[in-house]
Amino acid sequence: MIQVQIFGFTDCQETRKAQRFFKERGVTVHFVDMKERPAARGELGRFAQRFGAAALIDREGSSFKALGLRVAGDSPERLVEKALIEPRLLRTPLVRSGQYVAIGYQPEAWQAWVDAAKQGAERAR
Repeated sequence: MIQVQIFGFTDCQETRKAQRFFKERGVTVHFVDMKERPAARGELGRFAQRFGAAALIDREGSSFKALGLRVAGDSPERLVEKALIEPRLLRTPLVRSGQYVAIGYQPEAWQAWVDAAKQGAERAR
């Protein structure tokens, strides 16, 4: 069966929904609370490589506004660098399972991961 790693915050509703989604399907979840341990540069790089740096940044979030980044005009790559120090700039949850990655609440994508794992397990029998 698959295992997922979820990067997010305990007070984030979307992160809690992601955790519930996988637990309801019997998937092992490793949760990383970015309030206590921000994601590493390499980890964020996996998501940025797949979706682009701009997809990682929560431009509607309170941290983005509070830091005055609406008017700063920083590049998405530079904003990701800032997110290493201020992880609340990131869209959450960040979900990874092997080579699969997703940003935000993506139940359709996650279900495809679960289905692919089930098919792989059936073929292995």
